[in-house]
Amino acid sequence: MVAVKVTSTNSLFSSASPCVVFFIVIAFVLSSAVLCDGGKTGVYARKPEKTGDMPLHSDVFRVPSGYNAPQQVHITQGDHVGKAVIVSWVTQDEPGSNTVVYWSENSNGKRKAEGKVKTYKFHNYTSGYIHHCIIRNLEYNTKYYYMVGDGDSIRKFRFTTPPRVGPDAPYTFGIIGDLGQTFDSNSTVAHYEQNPKKGQTVLYVGDLSYADNYPNHDNVRWDTWGRFIERSVAYQPWIWTVGNHELDFAPEIGETTPFKPYSNRYPVPYVESKSTSPFWYSIKRASAYIIVLSSYSAYGKFTPQYQWLQQEFPKVNRTETPWLIVLMHAPWYNSFNYPFMEGETMRVIYEPWFVKYKVDVVFSGHVHAYERSERVSNVAYNVVNGICTPVKDQSAPVYITIGDGGNMDGLVSNMSEPQPTYSAYRESSYGHAIFDIKNRTHAHYSWHRNHDGNPVEADSMWFFNRIWHRVDESSVSQ
Repeated sequence: MVAVKVTSTNSLFSSASPCVVFFIVIAFVLSSAVLCDGGKTGVYARKPEKTGDMPLHSDVFRVPSGYNAPQQVHITQGDHVGKAVIVSWVTQDEPGSNTVVYWSENSNGKRKAEGKVKTYKFHNYTSGYIHHCIIRNLEYNTKYYYMVGDGDSIRKFRFTTPPRVGPDAPYTFGIIGDLGQTFDSNSTVAHYEQNPKKGQTVLYVGDLSYADNYPNHDNVRWDTWGRFIERSVAYQPWIWTVGNHELDFAPEIGETTPFKPYSNRYPVPYVESKSTSPFWYSIKRASAYIIVLSSYSAYGKFTPQYQWLQQEFPKVNRTETPWLIVLMHAPWYNSFNYPFMEGETMRVIYEPWFVKYKVDVVFSGHVHAYERSERVSNVAYNVVNGICTPVKDQSAPVYITIGDGGNMDGLVSNMSEPQPTYSAYRESSYGHAIFDIKNRTHAHYSWHRNHDGNPVEADSMWFFNRIWHRVDESSVSQ
């Protein structure tokens, strides 16, 4: 873009040639983005300094009142089809009640479900009593209330089950990744809660508490994070994906079991999808089929994750669940210079399946910025043939990197220049996204930037389903 120094608008236009005037007009028209060889790069500039973690005495970390009151309450889907919910919470002083009392909005009768309790140790930390309880055989599209705790410390929450699995069931997902517990994290959660598009379930793409960034992987920060997000995740399911900050692998302090804190705190319904590990699994929700993968577990040929995914894709019935969504932490397509090619080996192995089965969209985190790709693939590349440039492919997914929740590491701003042709939009900002499924053919996607304390919709597109409405979605065609 041509830079123009403006001192007096009237004198400038009166003395300038028509060519100069043309460039001035173009500069103003394009003030919201920079055009590159690829798509657009947002030019919104955040304040350069990072906001730190919220202090431990912050209101968002407040322990609920009452002796042994349940805290860190959170829910996720508890089966494969959306008729069950896993309720989890922590009691600090003693185990207390392990019962969930629940009832539907229009019911007079209350039911009970019994859960299990566990604890774990990590270095010099001992957890509170962690409860997990599955509520089964719920009705679709129904509001439920539930209570946990005993005596004066009972706490009450609510959730709404999804509609019955079917091709035209509308549903709205929020997407968040790499959240952490900074002041920016708080803005992201607040903006998601206030979004008028009203996400019904969060697809979370990994890196939760960032406890491993503290000395000795301070697991107190797992507790504070659980209290911080309770305001959302106690009322709607968050669908979990593991990231590198969930590994908590620290042999220098005697901790050699990967994912220990995460595994004890955040259960998922992996058995229902015939997975052998909670780090990769699938669920159906409304008209979507969601596959969750682990970037930090073995995924090469003959590994359990590979064998599971090889069998999983053919099971997806696009007449029942037309929208096929994949979650993973490390992105495959990324034009930011850090991290570099971390997802490349997984891409080489799995991308042919993604194209064959026409995955609609892949959500990833890890890169602390935002980026949306065109529909491209690189399946022709075999290292030795030199064909290493992604090409337009309408059978391929759109790849969206949304590792911009607000983490303590700050934003990544170093981008590849010129912008690659596969990159449709990118920006070094914090925010969240909404994927709003309308029916079997159309879904609307939008990314909402944390803009000087306010949420701003900065990027959006209409998705046309790969099976039911084959339309070229590339930016140049719109």
